[in-house]
Amino acid sequence: MAQDHDHDSGPAHHQGGAHDHGHHHGPAQGHGHGDSHTHMDFSEMLPMLVQEAELFAPAYVQAAEWLREQRPDPGLIVDAGSGPGVISGLFAEKFPGARIVAVDGAEPLLTEARARAERLGFADRFSTIEAELSEGVGDLEYPADLLWASRSLHHVGDQRAALTGFVRSLAPGGTLALLEGGLPTRFLPRDTGIGRPGLEARIDAVHDEWFTRMRTELPGSVAETEDWPALLASVGLRHTATRTFLLDLPAPVSDEARAFAVTALTRRREGLAEGLDAEDLATLDRLLDPDDKASVHHRPDVFVLTAMTVYVGVKPE
Repeated sequence: MAQDHDHDSGPAHHQGGAHDHGHHHGPAQGHGHGDSHTHMDFSEMLPMLVQEAELFAPAYVQAAEWLREQRPDPGLIVDAGSGPGVISGLFAEKFPGARIVAVDGAEPLLTEARARAERLGFADRFSTIEAELSEGVGDLEYPADLLWASRSLHHVGDQRAALTGFVRSLAPGGTLALLEGGLPTRFLPRDTGIGRPGLEARIDAVHDEWFTRMRTELPGSVAETEDWPALLASVGLRHTATRTFLLDLPAPVSDEARAFAVTALTRRREGLAEGLDAEDLATLDRLLDPDDKASVHHRPDVFVLTAMTVYVGVKPE
């Protein structure tokens, strides 16, 4: 899966490192009909997943530092739904004594994660497992002290069963950190001077319909109330904390932030076109046209603002 990351952004995560829309990885570009609109190939999303996770790093760093206060010295950290391993790298930096295992269902993303570990100098304490999270996190050498799942759980049909698998892989006293929900990412003012005001809110509404459909079409899909603390408790964990981390990149943004805004809005334009009306599609086309001075490529009021919520559960000793 992919870590967006809004990549459903999320994203996605995929699983884990990215999201495309604040809370989940966004839709894959739709071709044809049926589940082609909700199927997501996280390998194809690799550039976006890396782009997003690196841009969102300040919020992930805050989350890792907060987790370090609660779990100061884990021996083994699992990044479940790691995507290209950007967040695995942040954990390697923040927990220099820990071994890191990245778990993902897409081998191309794990290949990128291993290359990143080599580049950043922590390959000697880093390994990967190719596994679908619906079946847990695969065979660990020993139980995890900290398991991180960033926007990866919502890509599994039976989320409670996946959480049960996560808990099995935790050591007694081990910590599960679940990043789900939060707020959609915003890039533009409510009134951009083009088209009808409130474009991003309408995109969010269409995205939420897509997300519901995506969840319904997953293999073995089970509907769950998204009360994450209750879900953690239902699989035997003690919910100990919830905290939301803000990513606030105000205008004028860096070239990297602007490039991500273009990527994310392009993805929404491609994946959600069927749910948007002609006026909003025309507005998006102007916002994405590099030759239009009012586009996201040029306008001075582009920003990146989102919030990511982490729920922590501890396995009884």
